[in-house]
Amino acid sequence: MNAPYDIELHNVSFQYDQTIVLKNISLQVKQGDFLAVLGPNGSGKSTLLKIILGLLKPSSGNINLFGEDSRNFKKREWLGYVSQKSNAFNSGFPATVYEVVASGLVKKTGLFKKYPKNAAKSIEKALQSVGMVDFMNQSIGELSGGQQQRIFIARALVADPKCLILDEPTVGIDHQHVQSFYNMLAELNREQHLTIILVTHDVDTVSSRISHVACLNQTIHFHGFKNDFNQLSDEDRQAWYGHSVRKIHHHAKSEGTQ
Repeated sequence: MNAPYDIELHNVSFQYDQTIVLKNISLQVKQGDFLAVLGPNGSGKSTLLKIILGLLKPSSGNINLFGEDSRNFKKREWLGYVSQKSNAFNSGFPATVYEVVASGLVKKTGLFKKYPKNAAKSIEKALQSVGMVDFMNQSIGELSGGQQQRIFIARALVADPKCLILDEPTVGIDHQHVQSFYNMLAELNREQHLTIILVTHDVDTVSSRISHVACLNQTIHFHGFKNDFNQLSDEDRQAWYGHSVRKIHHHAKSEGTQ
């Protein structure tokens, strides 16, 4: 299926009871885009992701996934999702890295069905993609926060998604390792041509890795190329964000794997 956009939202709104969370959201994401979604707390970023993933139904508007109406879309494994794992993950969970990544195949095979014959190869490939293949037999609870988050990305990748969606994935990762984490995402985007949608507050840190920016605060205030975002005035940024937002810089240090 070849579609001009992986993700399309047309005038999408969402509300809880009488509280409007999202209003008239229109957004397009092409294959290979690396989109950073920026916005203050409570701006509707996580709700937007859940609507794209089909976890929430919009109050109004239309969503197309890979050229098909989302209401009829069946290939949910084409959307990989990584949440703010470190806020809720139990580090004492008795599972190996291999087992955690293998659980991501359920999206492809269905619940209570055997893994495919090439499962081991798929798991190894996913772990190689995030630089964690040497930790395959280690307990997930023995890893650092940054390493655990890499494993959860491998879990999302094992079903071979076309688009990877991440909701503030660096929460709980030591600051000195955030750069290498974003380097890994940039490599996935560049080498595998994987579409990435990233909700983040790390405006400076994400820097040169991304291609597009969407500024969200209940509605879309800007959506376009990173360079165009950098041309916005501080007054424009403050108007939709509520306080100062620094421009995205074009240079970032490269660090080793965490």
